[in-house]
Amino acid sequence: MDYFFNEEQQMVKDLVRQIAQDKVIPVRAELDEREEFPHEIIKVLAQSDLFGLFIPEEYGGLGKGAVELCIAVEELSRACLGVSTSYAANALGTYPLLLFGSKEQKERYLPDIASGRRLVAFGLTEANAGSDAAGIQTTAVKDGDDYRLNGTKQWITNGSEAEIYTIVAITDKSKGARGASAFILEKDTEGFTFGKKEKKMGIRASVTCELVFNNCRVPKDNLLSREGMGFIVAMKTLDQSRIGVGSQGVGVAQGAFEEALNFARHRVQFERPIIGFQAIQHMLADMAIQIEAARALVYSVARYMDSGAKEITKDSAIAKTFATDVAMKVTTDAVQIMGGSGYMREYPVEKMMRDAKILQIYEGTNQIQRNVICQSLIKEAARQGTKK
Repeated sequence: MDYFFNEEQQMVKDLVRQIAQDKVIPVRAELDEREEFPHEIIKVLAQSDLFGLFIPEEYGGLGKGAVELCIAVEELSRACLGVSTSYAANALGTYPLLLFGSKEQKERYLPDIASGRRLVAFGLTEANAGSDAAGIQTTAVKDGDDYRLNGTKQWITNGSEAEIYTIVAITDKSKGARGASAFILEKDTEGFTFGKKEKKMGIRASVTCELVFNNCRVPKDNLLSREGMGFIVAMKTLDQSRIGVGSQGVGVAQGAFEEALNFARHRVQFERPIIGFQAIQHMLADMAIQIEAARALVYSVARYMDSGAKEITKDSAIAKTFATDVAMKVTTDAVQIMGGSGYMREYPVEKMMRDAKILQIYEGTNQIQRNVICQSLIKEAARQGTKK
């Protein structure tokens, strides 16, 4: 379908597709096998100004929005979800600064982020704070002109590869979730180290590791917004970033669909290509239906976000949930259509199926998303009832 991208948006799509074709596809299997961060690809993306897509022009970015970021993420995900996660996590880590940073903080950090000189990571998840973000135990205690951070963040994307981090920590335990605050932290800060690099089922080109804070001193000027705003910073950040996860779902589903379609056209059984069998035709048709529905939803929500809409929690959750469920279904069906070949590492759908699973888990599991969606529906119904 034609999504009526303007000229600049189409240029982004064409550019990223070319990068994916020339730089990502030839090495995706090797990166996955070696669990290697895509340094050279990240350099190419930086040279192409793609890290500045969603950053305002006054800070060295291109001043675009969610639609352009989704376009770039979809095209990268079509080739390799591990690479697209390494790229998209940069936006996740940057949103707290964009949404809540002071002018001075933005001037200090955003130009380097926009140029791709410094990668960013977002530190929220802990061993006891996954779906329950209010379970954060990392603390930040005021000490003169600094805060002292102590604790561990778990499963942080871009962990040891980033140089700028946005971290959520508890500044007042007595207030529960309202006692959380958000900070900007730089690599090489004394007391800040990294734990183990995780070995994952999928997205192996993306680095995931622990962040460890041992009396790590953070200047008070690196506090985002004010004390007690950490939980709001985290939730507003995830509202923005979940649409990118939806576009990842669309991208990996599209890539798997294309592989399965091509295979079905050439795989001969019972003296004819298997695409001639109705069972295969119906699977491919359903895959196409699901992908187009997911893509339409993702870009509709992205445009709604770019319009300046304030209430996007429900919509971003819907887009993330639907598109990532589609990704898991389509990649699984792609493996099924390709049979034994699809199960082998020689073909990319095996990797795509492994990769797709994380989309239903990170940035809020799809079960949690359904809770979020229903809570929004209840609030909307209550407001309508009040008006009557």
